[in-house]
Amino acid sequence: MENKYYFRTDSKETDTISVYNVGYEKCAPLHKWGSGVWDHYLIHHIVGGKGIYTVGGKSYKLKTGDTFLIYPNTEITYIADAEEPWSYYWIGFNGSDAERLVAQTDFTPESPIISADFGDELKNSIKAAYDMSGRHTSDMLKMTGQLYITLGLIISRSRPKNGSGQSRAERCVRRAQTYMKFNYAMNIGIKDAADYAGVSRTTLYRAFIGVENISPVRYLTVLRMNAAKRLLESTALPVRTVARSVGFEDAMYFSRVFKNEEKLSPTEYRRRFSLS
Repeated sequence: MENKYYFRTDSKETDTISVYNVGYEKCAPLHKWGSGVWDHYLIHHIVGGKGIYTVGGKSYKLKTGDTFLIYPNTEITYIADAEEPWSYYWIGFNGSDAERLVAQTDFTPESPIISADFGDELKNSIKAAYDMSGRHTSDMLKMTGQLYITLGLIISRSRPKNGSGQSRAERCVRRAQTYMKFNYAMNIGIKDAADYAGVSRTTLYRAFIGVENISPVRYLTVLRMNAAKRLLESTALPVRTVARSVGFEDAMYFSRVFKNEEKLSPTEYRRRFSLS
């Protein structure tokens, strides 16, 4: 007998990451989904029975304890076993942080299966997200927090990503980019990023030119300007506050840099965006 409970959010608007849906299903024999695609990531953790997951022309025979990931906009099919139909917990999510976090797990598009020993931890973590479900902002924030815990649990059972296959220059650039992405709102400079990457400013410059074909100064400027544009588009914060929020202590200097990049002052940019 089929048994299913789930929660689906009304909105899919997100800046970083959020839960789209979460639940549990005890499938009937040969219960099938697909072929079809989802517009978000979906983790399924099997807690009983067996089934087959097909993606990219490959079929995976899965059992209790296995975990599989569905990637967004990827055609898939999954079907429960005829004699021992599977039961699973699932959690669906997406956002600008989703790809980066998934990349820290052992899931890959070529091998979207994990057979790690989670005991009851992964099941309980997804169930906790379901138990927190609701329509209020506070409920959504709790679910997002539990999603981070769930992903953290999966990452903890995954092999560390040590940059194998990357050149020394690539590893240097990626470390510096990570530092800048997380700290651009502070008054940091290229020397800070170079120190974090463990190289000199000259070495970092050469690595950026070789890998990205832009300088690290240019990369940081674009990062800050993109963040400033988002704030100008989505908030009514004064320009001086926007400036401080993206790492500029001097609002006039920020305005000069912004106008040089966008050919509009921050105020003009906001006005044009609001009119459009």
